[in-house]
Amino acid sequence: MEVPKVKVIKVQVEGGKASTAPPLGPALTEVGLNPSEVVAKINEITKPYEGLTVDVKIYVDLDTKNYRIELGLPTTTSLLLKYAGATEPSGDPMHKKVGDVKLEDVIKIAIMKKPQLTAKSLKAAVKTILGTARAIGLTVDGKDPKQVIQEINEGVHDELFKKYEEQWRGAYAGV
Repeated sequence: MEVPKVKVIKVQVEGGKASTAPPLGPALTEVGLNPSEVVAKINEITKPYEGLTVDVKIYVDLDTKNYRIELGLPTTTSLLLKYAGATEPSGDPMHKKVGDVKLEDVIKIAIMKKPQLTAKSLKAAVKTILGTARAIGLTVDGKDPKQVIQEINEGVHDELFKKYEEQWRGAYAGV
């Protein structure tokens, strides 16, 4: 059995805004794919990441012209900044805050980032994301993320966590 010849095309695109402009269009044409069709598919699957830069890998079987698209997730920092409406991290996070994010959004980011996190529970994952929020100068619901971590430990937000527990369990588990 012959091993398929596969070419990998790697690009960074803004979520939902890939175009057939170089370098993507010519690279797709070179391997015999229809650039408009592939770009439409990339835009469809990156739409949830609008406003963020996403790494995209396109695996092309050079013999059959079949392809699959793989997304790299945006960084935790870029997701937090997007939800906070901030453009960049604080250079002095302890004294200069650059934005505020809702705890509910932090939970959504934790679920999105589950494949890259080693956390065994949603609460542990959220605490990891809160650490990043603190490090880049964000507050969470108007509070220092360290205080929110303390509240999580005390069970203050248990009702909110229950709302997302099923999503966490199903995230990237083949569901």
